[in-house]
Amino acid sequence: MLFFLISCFSFLLLSKSFSLKPFLLMTNDWRLLSLPWFWEELCSFIVSWLQKGTLDISFYQASQIMPLKKINHGAKVERVEEERVISLLDLPDLALECILERLSPAGLCSMAEVCASLRERCRSDHFWEKHMKPKWGRLIGDAAYREWECHLASTKRPTLLAQNKQNALLSFVQRIFPLSWIRPKLECKNEPRNSLPVDSIMALFLSLESGKFCFPAQVYNRENRNVGFMLSCYDAKLCYDSQTDTFLASYSTCGRRMTEDNIRWDRIRAPAVDTPSNVLHISDCLSDLNPGDHVEIQWRRNKEFPYGWWYCVVGHLESCSGNENYCHCPYRDTVILEFKQYTPGSRWRRTTISRKDHREEGDEAGGFYGGIRKLYLQDEISTWKSLWPAQILE
Repeated sequence: MLFFLISCFSFLLLSKSFSLKPFLLMTNDWRLLSLPWFWEELCSFIVSWLQKGTLDISFYQASQIMPLKKINHGAKVERVEEERVISLLDLPDLALECILERLSPAGLCSMAEVCASLRERCRSDHFWEKHMKPKWGRLIGDAAYREWECHLASTKRPTLLAQNKQNALLSFVQRIFPLSWIRPKLECKNEPRNSLPVDSIMALFLSLESGKFCFPAQVYNRENRNVGFMLSCYDAKLCYDSQTDTFLASYSTCGRRMTEDNIRWDRIRAPAVDTPSNVLHISDCLSDLNPGDHVEIQWRRNKEFPYGWWYCVVGHLESCSGNENYCHCPYRDTVILEFKQYTPGSRWRRTTISRKDHREEGDEAGGFYGGIRKLYLQDEISTWKSLWPAQILE
């Protein structure tokens, strides 16, 4: 193959010399072909051509890549040095990395289309992680990454089926034409050079930005801040809309789906625990609950509904005066929970739970209370306070 290319290239040069130059100049071109640097450049071009794996490079393009310098015929020339154009790839690795780090996601995608070398660099997880964490790190939790792995597995299944069909076709063809060059050519057709690695951070980022990947998260005050869900947080599947910079949420309720659009970023969080919405959360903070602590508790309307997380505060027992010096509430088995978004006297204002024998408690009239998680981070507490209703609820 290499010998064939060299022969063809030499033949074109000779043909051009016969047609355009007198015999005297042809002898000078022969002298050019005898120079060592010419063959070095030719071999370098052929190697780069083979690495690119393309068959559509014309000899005109080759002459642009490897220009032949004119020789002063009256002087003896030992070597003609080609002028070299400095490109981005000629920069030191550290300088190139600093440039790529400053590019936006759109800039990295554009730069990846320049050449194979920049494509490999611009798709590196190192660069995309710097864009992923600031924008999506707060929302993409463990549940979302597990969903992403399932999404990748589902997208790979058609590829595996196509690969099996291709292998069967390859075996059939090789039985008829047992030539060694058939297999590489067939395999190359199934490997697009520009395909994006599906398990890369770049693939996840672009799938989130385009809305192609719907991820699990939790939404505060669902259903457009309906008073029946005020200061609550429910599981949902979210899709991002880059045109409005908002989200579309899909809730699962009693086997049917409900949707809500135009959800802002400040109403979304990653699931705080890995407990599914239909499973009772195992509470590990009951012995550490004291009056004034901020907590979230599971609540659902009936057994068929999923749990949501509701914000409340640990209160004092009715027998306690509220004086910290004489308060014995932390030592009692009963814990009072107060939902202060409701008016005093409302049936939703207070509920009680047991420290030692906590389980799902409630009835069809007042709903069912489940597991509890104590809030230790000030950021979580501040988020709930920022969602406080403008008026106290009945």
